Amino acid sequence: MSAGAKPSFESVKRNRLYEEVARQIESMIHEQMQPGDRLPPERELAERFGVSRSSIRDAIRRLESIGLVEPRQGSGTVVREVSGEHVATPLTSILRQKQTLVSELIEVRKILEPPLAARAATHASEEEIAEMQEILARQAERTRAGQPGIEEDSEFHYAIALAADNSVVLKVVDVLMDLLRETRARSLQVAGRPQKSLAAHRRILNAIKRHDPDAASQAMHQHLQTVERIVLSGALKQ
Repeated sequence: MSAGAKPSFESVKRNRLYEEVARQIESMIHEQMQPGDRLPPERELAERFGVSRSSIRDAIRRLESIGLVEPRQGSGTVVREVSGEHVATPLTSILRQKQTLVSELIEVRKILEPPLAARAATHASEEEIAEMQEILARQAERTRAGQPGIEEDSEFHYAIALAADNSVVLKVVDVLMDLLRETRARSLQVAGRPQKSLAAHRRILNAIKRHDPDAASQAMHQHLQTVERIVLSGALKQ
């Protein structure tokens, strides 16, 4: 960046200001600066963004953590030469965090859904059971056509939560399905997985139709254990 040039910034007015400040400084670095260039002083950055100096410090620490800038004695904060190592390190961290999050979300499913299946076995109406059957019929069609049936997978689990007749838990399951959508899509592309998922869903539904809560809970638990093994086995870490 040429001496005296002052990049323009947007005024930041939102929660967690430092994240937006870090985003804008990162954009400035990529577009206008070179390795070795020095960032403007904290006070100047704070004035330009209209935020406190502590927000600026937090933003700079965020950029340091991803290897984009570094403090140098007598020079202030300067732009680093971005190496493959610096790119890979935060990426690896992100992937590890994501894997941990997925594991925890599946654990929540294992806590919630077996009891929901048991409750559905005692509460499901004939209309709700018919709806589950219709969903699985569509899933079977998708499977025969070589398609993963992602939407039907979500619909079936949502239908069980609906039949359990608890509006709060229903919303929780809806959020879980949404958060795990990408992971579920990948798992259903593993060879043979759509057929196994359909078979597991049928076992769950058969238990619900028999109004057997213990069998429904057990079938759901086994289904989710299989999902967990596939998701966390490393097949989906590509």
